[in-house]
Amino acid sequence: MNKQQAHDFEQQLMGMRAALLAQIAEQRGGTVSRVEVAADHFGHPEDSGAQLASERELEFALGERELAELAAIEAALARLTAGTYGECADCGKHIAPARLHASPEAPRCIDCQEKVEHQHPV
Repeated sequence: MNKQQAHDFEQQLMGMRAALLAQIAEQRGGTVSRVEVAADHFGHPEDSGAQLASERELEFALGERELAELAAIEAALARLTAGTYGECADCGKHIAPARLHASPEAPRCIDCQEKVEHQHPV
């Protein structure tokens, strides 16, 4: 990968990170803490226990997904800095440019990713 390609991917990843952080901040009520948002969101006496439990589970699942996505972006940026970006974390082969353009945070080539998904289905 040449310097221009690496720079382009870095810009794309940084844009993704900024957008994700903005989305997280918006969903959390901006500068309001997560605890305050949760208290406001779940503090309605007219809500049933089951409804509260479902909403709470969804809220936590979304939070976990966002954190995982942010971690993947940060890891990709670290690989760029280390000079290993675009190499599969499992087999060491080059990740296809089309895959990186579609998912710039991808740590694995398609073949290795499919193996991981078959071993650990969602």
